Amino acid sequence: MPSAKIRDVLHAAVEAVGGADRPGQIEMAEAVKKALDSREHLLVQAGTGTGKSLGYLVPSLLHGKRVIVATATLNLQHQLVERDIPALKEAARATMDKVPHHAVVKGRSNYACLHRVREGAPDDQGTLIDVPEGSLGAEVLELREWAEEQATGSHTGDRDSAPSHTERAWRQVSVNHRECLGASRCAHALQCFAELAREDAHNAQVVVTNHSLLAIDAIDGVPMLPEYDAVVVDEAHELAARVTQASTDELDPSIVERAARRARAQVDGHEADDLSDAADALADVLARTEEGRIDVPPQPLQEVLAFVRDNARACLSAFPKEKDKGEPDAAKLQARGMVDDVRKIAERMAAKGETEVLWVTDNRRGEKQLHIAPIDVSWALREKLFGDKTVILTSATLKLGGGFEPVARSLGLWGDDPPWTALDVGSPFDYRKQGVLYVARDLPAPGRDGLEEAQLAEITSLIEAAGGRTLGLFSSRRGAEKAAEEVRERLPDIDIWCQGDAQLPELARRFAETPSTCLFGTLSLWQGVDLPGDTCQLVIIDRIPFPRPDDPLMSARQRLVEKRGGNGFMTVAANHAALLLAQGTGRLIRRSTDKGVVAILDPRIVTARYGSFLAASLPDMWRTTDREVALAALRRLDDAANASAESVR
Repeated sequence: MPSAKIRDVLHAAVEAVGGADRPGQIEMAEAVKKALDSREHLLVQAGTGTGKSLGYLVPSLLHGKRVIVATATLNLQHQLVERDIPALKEAARATMDKVPHHAVVKGRSNYACLHRVREGAPDDQGTLIDVPEGSLGAEVLELREWAEEQATGSHTGDRDSAPSHTERAWRQVSVNHRECLGASRCAHALQCFAELAREDAHNAQVVVTNHSLLAIDAIDGVPMLPEYDAVVVDEAHELAARVTQASTDELDPSIVERAARRARAQVDGHEADDLSDAADALADVLARTEEGRIDVPPQPLQEVLAFVRDNARACLSAFPKEKDKGEPDAAKLQARGMVDDVRKIAERMAAKGETEVLWVTDNRRGEKQLHIAPIDVSWALREKLFGDKTVILTSATLKLGGGFEPVARSLGLWGDDPPWTALDVGSPFDYRKQGVLYVARDLPAPGRDGLEEAQLAEITSLIEAAGGRTLGLFSSRRGAEKAAEEVRERLPDIDIWCQGDAQLPELARRFAETPSTCLFGTLSLWQGVDLPGDTCQLVIIDRIPFPRPDDPLMSARQRLVEKRGGNGFMTVAANHAALLLAQGTGRLIRRSTDKGVVAILDPRIVTARYGSFLAASLPDMWRTTDREVALAALRRLDDAANASAESVR
């Protein structure tokens, strides 16, 4: 496909979404085209405001072969499907005889299940119940009516288009992959929303999905997606974490007991009771097991995991055989699936090897829970994704410490086999003129006990100078809550909202709509929150966001790197912190007219040896360690914002 056509379609698509041509976007589109044609992997860092979505969608649509687009968040997936791709296809009609089809594939539980809608959902004993009681029942009835309306036309049955509902209500009208009867055995298969979505994907050239389904399809080998030529991974800085998450399993006594309860109605012998006894034995051993990482499972834990595994296996064998004809028993199939899940997870935990990490936590129900995850997913990605398909990775934060190598290594790209190239197309923003990065060099280094008086006084002074307009990013919920409490007392005229005061979307909406307010929170505010304009002119970061020393997964990764002769701290902890710092500072400048200050209250950025690596990962703002310079800049911004608001009145 000639480069001129890429530019023509991109220009028309940008106009369709009300944008303007950007050199970085054009450079990215042409680089993606070249990578698709040459089958060479590509990493593209495209800063906020570049328009990277259209930068990869245009060459993907014109590629001629199927391309998978995988995102980390539903927000971006929604933007692609509802705005960017329709605009692009409309623009392409002027230059193409036939515009390729696109489709969306989500996990099965994101679609209503017509079998469950029409037959009812099983209770704890596996008995199908028609409608639950109370307000939950009203929600379920509304969702059922919606699902039937969806089934009468060419609708998707997608949860995103459903009436407002709770998680509990949605579970009454949906199934996960284990609970599904399967297209060959379900009486409602011809209308099944999940099956229709997969069928639609087989007719599409661009298929939008998420990182988890991509991982299950490519790495686990479970067919979730149609055959494809290449994959574009957006929000690629999240890929390793999402792949790890998709490969993580949990086991606790409640999970085992629930499986036993479901099985009890299906098997005639004592096997379900034996599985229930195994749940009690697991509870007893876990109660005597300390929280944290388990390097070598002690003998009682090894024995109880084998006990759970063996009893789950015996229970599975006790299920009566399915009849060849007639519709399968949904309750039996789902009970069997739950028992089989217990068997597989217990077996995996009992056989834990060097490449996996096992740890114990306290869950929300007040009981201990076991977790198991792969320590390092880079080899799996290297062999099963990069070794088989052409991959384009893109994000606003792919360069750490000034280079692409740290992220590339974490994803399995090292050396030149397979070959890969990297490109930074920059940003349309002038960070040095729009933003100030202030590091509070004179503050003491953060201690283990959280925020001290020096940090709280600094936070108060900065917010007072800014007249509010502050997004506070904290390394812990306790830190955010303490800061909110203190600043409310010291600055009573400024509204301070803290994560947990309401649902996060509601808090973000309030913050964006109300001048001179502050929003404090933790990890979910560091990434993906878009707050342009005068509402956010100060971003405060309380400390370098290193992982906790007792984080089981991160500490296991660090130790594995050291065992292989590498620097575990820099490879794991510093990379993790650099990525979050880059994402956090990126909350400030969201459009070309935004101005403000990022204040990092951790002097180690400029005093520690690793500080230069972290600093090189951040946007190229004008930098200072002078507190008075930062305060003066904030006062000027506050005066300008107030004058602008006054002129509007």
